[in-house]
Amino acid sequence: MRPVMTAYGRALKSQFSARMLLLSVLPVLLSLALWGLLLYFGLTPAKEMIAAWMPAPGASDSWFAQYGAGALKVVAVTVIAVLLTLPVMIFTSLLFMGVAAMPSITKHVGERQFPLLVQKHGGSFAGSVKVNLGTILIAIPVWLLTLPLYIIPPLAVLAQVLLWGRVTSIVMCYDALADHASDEERQAVMRAHRRQLTLIGMLSGAIGALPGIVWIGGTLVSVVLFPILAVLAVWIYVLIFIFTGLWFQYYCLQALEDLRSANATAPAVS
Repeated sequence: MRPVMTAYGRALKSQFSARMLLLSVLPVLLSLALWGLLLYFGLTPAKEMIAAWMPAPGASDSWFAQYGAGALKVVAVTVIAVLLTLPVMIFTSLLFMGVAAMPSITKHVGERQFPLLVQKHGGSFAGSVKVNLGTILIAIPVWLLTLPLYIIPPLAVLAQVLLWGRVTSIVMCYDALADHASDEERQAVMRAHRRQLTLIGMLSGAIGALPGIVWIGGTLVSVVLFPILAVLAVWIYVLIFIFTGLWFQYYCLQALEDLRSANATAPAVS
């Protein structure tokens, strides 16, 4: 646990540096530029389409029943639209972050903490994009399958923890070791530290699930808060992604340095 907590402390300190805070703005701007246009032109038609699928109150129902059902329908349609929109916005930010932010995180940690660690470039930009896209394409349907669990918040949180843990473990491990480790070293680190990396992914998943709960709660309170919550939620998620990237980066590079030191001091086999 000590290496995990050491990496956590280093990541937390780096998270609030001016460089990392500024870095969080770029993925948000890219994601909002894309989804702002799509939401501006597509949110109302999407809500109308969802509303058309929902049953309308009968003509014989009382005025109170019709009014209550109508109000409930407005809230339900908005919540469903939010639940369908937010994951795509977040995963888009994750993709932008993997492409735009992770190289800066790797450089920041490498220069600051591991300046003498030789870079073997076992990963590549194409490999990172492939891992990011592949993981996202798998994670989005899984996210959609977990939406009914929001009826029972503890189950929803557990599902989000598991999902985020899996996503972050796959994506961040590759990106964290892409520049410094060879392919063999990366696989060796991931095998030897499977439990620790899974723990980091699960803890990051728990942190990553919280903004979603706040997002849904705020939407239920006021539909007017939708644009503000959208920007805030995406930015918080990006901050969490960057912190997670820093955490994995510090841990993986330390594990790689330890692996090379162990191999260098190991007796030669005759």
